[in-house]
Amino acid sequence: MHRVAIIPARGGSKRIPRKNIKEFCGKPMIAWSIEAARSSGCFDKVVVSTDDTKIADVASEWGASVPFVRPSELSDDFTGTLPVMRHAVEWLGQNETPVDYACCLYATAPFVSPDDLRRGWELICQAECNYAFAVTSFGFPIQRAIRITENGRVAMFSPEYFNTRSQDLEEAWHDAGQFYWGTAQAWREEKMVFAEYSVPVKLPRHRVQDIDTPEDWIRAEWMFQSQMKYRQ
Repeated sequence: MHRVAIIPARGGSKRIPRKNIKEFCGKPMIAWSIEAARSSGCFDKVVVSTDDTKIADVASEWGASVPFVRPSELSDDFTGTLPVMRHAVEWLGQNETPVDYACCLYATAPFVSPDDLRRGWELICQAECNYAFAVTSFGFPIQRAIRITENGRVAMFSPEYFNTRSQDLEEAWHDAGQFYWGTAQAWREEKMVFAEYSVPVKLPRHRVQDIDTPEDWIRAEWMFQSQMKYRQ
């Protein structure tokens, strides 16, 4: 059974230039994902899918394999994760060893842990499902969310829940933006991840942070440094 970690890392980040290899708490951002994957013991190979030679060089320095250059048509601002994973899985199957399971691991996921990757692997095997991916809970009931209207006022998305106590509302979860274990067949068929044939790997909220803006980056460093001190 051949298992690979595939880290998508294109070079065209706009809001945080060179985000995938920018230094984060002492290491290039992508290095944290590579190290977690290698330390987990789950993978026969850790592969980085990139169109950028500098990212490829950094990834290689930290122990990842960069066996191909991602095609330009899969490296723009509009290409989603599924076609990128399909390309990588198919390329590896045609040019190296056929893949049985592949874990999409984001390059900007410094909070990912080897233990969580191992839990994901155990879950996808036990549940016999297509995907197992990291999720965390919303910190506030989504049923009581509000929006700002065109005239600057507010309105509830779900006004029927205005008088419902928070503790009586169903808990909601969201994608943690870290990793997605999947069968090779699911990736090749580009099956949707958020569906009934997927299982969640639950993470605490303090280990989840999207990093899309400079503000996100600062917050993530604060959180990361705080947790490192706590572990020490």
